[in-house]
Amino acid sequence: MSASPILITGGAQRLGRHCAERLVEDGHPVIVSYRRERPELEALRSRGIVTLAADFATEAGILDFIARLKGQTASLRAIVHNASDCAADRMDEQAGATFERLFRVHMLAPYLINLHCRVLLEACGEPQRDIVHMTDYVVQKGSRKHAGYAATKAGLENLTLSFAAMYAPEIQVNAIAPALIMLDEGDDENAADKARAKSAMEMVPGPGVIYQSLRYLLDNRYVTGITLPVDGGCHLR
Repeated sequence: MSASPILITGGAQRLGRHCAERLVEDGHPVIVSYRRERPELEALRSRGIVTLAADFATEAGILDFIARLKGQTASLRAIVHNASDCAADRMDEQAGATFERLFRVHMLAPYLINLHCRVLLEACGEPQRDIVHMTDYVVQKGSRKHAGYAATKAGLENLTLSFAAMYAPEIQVNAIAPALIMLDEGDDENAADKARAKSAMEMVPGPGVIYQSLRYLLDNRYVTGITLPVDGGCHLR
């Protein structure tokens, strides 16, 4: 338990929301960023989770979020970069704009937040302070339809190494690289079968495995600069 909050970007739904709720259950104060208002946010607020709107698609939006975050808290126990945009590649005049948006969300936002919020992590009175980047298994193999997504997530994975070296030994910086963890709303059993077939474990595990991985990193004082795969053995297929 820490008096300083843990920040989760993109924490309004799916993996981010699950981790935010579990952290609160474990006694940690939590701040989440969100892109747009949605009903799930009221449930988070009712549990004492602070919610901050954020537009990571522009540099101005990122810097505005950082300023408001510093107005909200004087310290942070950890930063979990979970915000993501899974836009597919475009083959029209919007191709460049799509790639630039993916770059800002997956790389520029973590880069600037890590730089500007180092002071918040250093102000935490705990012996351990963490930054965790949520990357993706697809970084290891690329993607036919999501090349921009895969490339910018790969960039985020590389930032893990740079910031780990830059911030050691005071702040640990690691990454988690999930494969498919949970189904989308509306997915049928056929989609579930296809998802299970992609991993050696032949399962769709649910968000709990990501929280287990996050807790491992938050609780281990001797791990930095690593990417933790959570892919069910997809590389064995």
